[in-house]
Formats: sequence, C-alpha cells, structure tokens
Amino acid sequence: MRRDDREDPFGDIFDEIERMMGGGGDPQQGGTDSHVDAFDEGDELRLVADLPGASKDDVSLQCDGETLTIEAGDYHERVRLPSRVDEHSAEATFNNGVLEVTFDKLDDAADIDLS
Repeated sequence: MRRDDREDPFGDIFDEIERMMGGGGDPQQGGTDSHVDAFDEGDELRLVADLPGASKDDVSLQCDGETLTIEAGDYHERVRLPSRVDEHSAEATFNNGVLEVTFDKLDDAADIDLS
C-alpha cells in the first residue's frame, strides 16, 4: 500500500471544521462569506447582513412577509424570518458592506369572533 492510498484519518474532521466556518465555498452551495443576524425589537424586526466586497448597486432585496431574499452579485441567500413582517414597511441601509433591514412585525395570530 502506498502512502497516497491510505485514508486520511483527519480528513472528515477538517472538512467539518471548514464547513462550519463557511470555508471558501460557492455562495450558491451554502459556503458563504456572509453572515445574517436577526434582532427582535418588540414591534420591529431588524436584520443585519455582512456582505463584504459588495457595492450598494449590487444589492437586491425581496420579501414576502416570511422570507427575505438577499442578492448581491454572485451572492444569493434566502433568510427565513423568525416572525411575520409587513414587507411594505421595509427600510434598508447599506454602509461599508453592512446591510441593515428593518420591518414592522405583524401579529402572529388573529382573534376569531364566534357568532
């Protein structure tokens, strides 16, 4: 058996560490250089995304009230929102590679009157 034919005992560990760290993969495949955080601020939901290397003209946003889609050049991510929002209330800023989007939250449930 040649040395090259042996299985690397640490290969799986290093692959998992690289995956967890977002190591240099294709953004379409989940290995991204971005990071998105959601903050519940009572009546509002605020999302902050790091988009290093993107310019304001590259950024495109879409929201259906449950999911925010962020596109910036080759980067594409769908972020499931932790609560329903009014997508028409969105306000977004982009400064030095940091995207910030704020939405008004909607009530999770509606009261139903019995007749």
